[in-house]
Amino acid sequence: MIDKTAELPVTQQCRLLNLSRSGVYYRPVPISPKDLELMRQIDEIHLSWPFYGSRKIRDELWDRGYDVGRDRVRRLMRLMGIEALYSKPRTSKAHSGHRKYPYLLRGVSITRPNQVWAADITYIPMPKGFCYLVAIID
Repeated sequence: MIDKTAELPVTQQCRLLNLSRSGVYYRPVPISPKDLELMRQIDEIHLSWPFYGSRKIRDELWDRGYDVGRDRVRRLMRLMGIEALYSKPRTSKAHSGHRKYPYLLRGVSITRPNQVWAADITYIPMPKGFCYLVAIID
C-alpha cells in the first residue's frame, strides 16, 4: 500500500494509513540453512515420538550429533507450530458458552447403504511437504 516512489513522503503515507513507519522498511531475515536442517530433524523426531517435548527432542538431537540448546529447540518448535501431544488437564470439560448437540444416531439401527455417512480429514507428511487424506465412510 505504501508507494516509496510517490510524491507524497513515506512519513505522510504511513500517518494516513495509520501504519508504523518502521514496518515499511523492515526486511524479514531468512531462516538460516542450519535452522532449516534442525527444523527437519525436529519434525522427524516429532513424527516418531509426538509426545516428546523440547527437552527430549534436544536430547535426541544431541544423540544425533547436533549441539543445540533447549531454548533454540523450543523456539523452532513454536515457529513450526509443533507441541508435545499429551493429555492436558481439563480438556474434556465443556465450555459453558458452547451448545451441546444431541447424538442423533442413538437408538437408530443402520440397515441399508447410504443411510449414515461419516467423514474425516488429516494430513500425511511426505518427503517434500504433506498430502491431505480424506476418508468418507458409508
